[in-house]
Amino acid sequence: MSVLSAILLLLLVTICCRVKATTTTKRPNIIIILADDMGFDDVSFRGGREFLTPNIDALAYHGRILDNLYAPAMCTPSRGALLSGRYPAHTGTQHFVISNEEPWGLTLNATLMPEIFKEAGYSTNLIGKWHLGFASPEYTPTRRGFDYHYGYWGAYIDYYQRRSQMPVANYSMGYDFRRNMDLECQNRGVYITDLLTQEAEHVIREKAAANETFFLMLSHLATHTANDNDPLQAPEEEIRKFAYIKDPRRRKYAAMVAKLDQSVGRIITTLAQTEQLENSIVIFYSDNGAPSVGQFANTGSNWPLRGQKNTPWEGGIRVAGAIWSTQLQARGNKFTQPIYVADWLPTLAHAAGIDLPESSLQLDGLDLWPQLAGSKDAAHVPREILHALDDVWHVSSMLLGHWKYINGTTASGTYDQVLTYRELDDLDPRNSRYVVEVRNSPASRALAHFDLQRLGQQKITSLRHSASVRCGNLQRGCNPLVEECLYDIAADPCEQNNLIYSKQHEAVLMALRKRLQEFRLSALPPGNRPSMRQSDPSLHECTWDNFLVKQPGIVPLECDYHGLPCE
Repeated sequence: MSVLSAILLLLLVTICCRVKATTTTKRPNIIIILADDMGFDDVSFRGGREFLTPNIDALAYHGRILDNLYAPAMCTPSRGALLSGRYPAHTGTQHFVISNEEPWGLTLNATLMPEIFKEAGYSTNLIGKWHLGFASPEYTPTRRGFDYHYGYWGAYIDYYQRRSQMPVANYSMGYDFRRNMDLECQNRGVYITDLLTQEAEHVIREKAAANETFFLMLSHLATHTANDNDPLQAPEEEIRKFAYIKDPRRRKYAAMVAKLDQSVGRIITTLAQTEQLENSIVIFYSDNGAPSVGQFANTGSNWPLRGQKNTPWEGGIRVAGAIWSTQLQARGNKFTQPIYVADWLPTLAHAAGIDLPESSLQLDGLDLWPQLAGSKDAAHVPREILHALDDVWHVSSMLLGHWKYINGTTASGTYDQVLTYRELDDLDPRNSRYVVEVRNSPASRALAHFDLQRLGQQKITSLRHSASVRCGNLQRGCNPLVEECLYDIAADPCEQNNLIYSKQHEAVLMALRKRLQEFRLSALPPGNRPSMRQSDPSLHECTWDNFLVKQPGIVPLECDYHGLPCE
């Protein structure tokens, strides 16, 4: 064989090998770790020092801080927007949440993210909370695209006994935990954050052994409250670590966050141990802002933002979040582009190489993968976000460019102010060695192998400083019960200067009013339905069940409450 022939043969083999590698490259695993009711300021990468979240912070520093991540202000609309890629007003979930005793669910004509990923060959798995309806079987996770569900259908449960009682009169306590459609009662008494994490680790190892590409949504109970009689729960040994925090409720909350942070470290470690981290996209965020006070209050802090869960203010809708993937060019930087949870469907589909039939899906979310995966200087995509359109409570709010509009509010304005502050005396003793704590965290030890450059003290300090939100001085307040509010949210993230009466902003105001009216014309009626006594757990062997369709079956022995009433 001549030298020229040998060279040509070598080139041919190289090209063939490259083509084969390209065509057989696995799609990335998608892992979404979702916190429930966690405060904007309850991750220490935002600068808080009351308690640390070293694993979550490591994910943010090694990946990208989602600096302007927005979500609807409550659980059901937030989860519905994530999975459908649509605004709550376009799925009928724009008003409040689905309570366990209500006979409705997320509209069945919406194609959900797990259905799309399943069709593309992914194994789809939900571990933890659903909260998108269970009155009939067709509303439940394994009928909406998930191959596997291990967790609970309703709004919340106890952290040890997995039972819940809705805050409405004369309804019983009910058990709410499933493996797919069947009651799952093993390991009762195990702290739920650990239990869900353990199951997620099992799924990751199982998929690695089977060489399956997977979509995994780990939807935690933490840091949502449990039942009213014992709302904040954590292992005693964890609570003792925060003895320096004076408020005993806040001390428990810190322990709940610590267990959540450990969960993030365990998931990333398991991905590394199974050699799947390099081909995974990992996202962490909270479904909405914390309820600092009032119903379901968990002491979570959204400081320095106004408002809290179930309000139109930044404290209810701007959430802590981070993303990591080897596909991100600008790891170790903030992502300042406004991003909305409905964007995850088209964005992750693009990352996975899935073509979407956008006309039939009618998505409101945008594909931001080019910006997320691109350089840190990638240009922002001009966009709008419909934050709220609730004509029951007469609340509307939206973002157009960097202009935010609010008209009306919830709870008669009770929660419209800054509701928490940073406790300067209750400092985590670990904060003096913060950088070491982050770099020694299980998450950082796993992620550091893929760093483009070493994550040093200067980088961490700089990112932490830049992620802290700073307010200006209060200039002109706004009472949304009697007037419209308009803010330049880029310059005024703390919503302290109402620009509604400025003539130079008349065109912006008119554009916002017009867009809201257009959204109102395309909105579905709210799907909320009155509570049904038929749902009461006392009628279903002390369980929350598909109460519109009675399911035959026997309660497993380990679920038996030994003849006790559904108290």
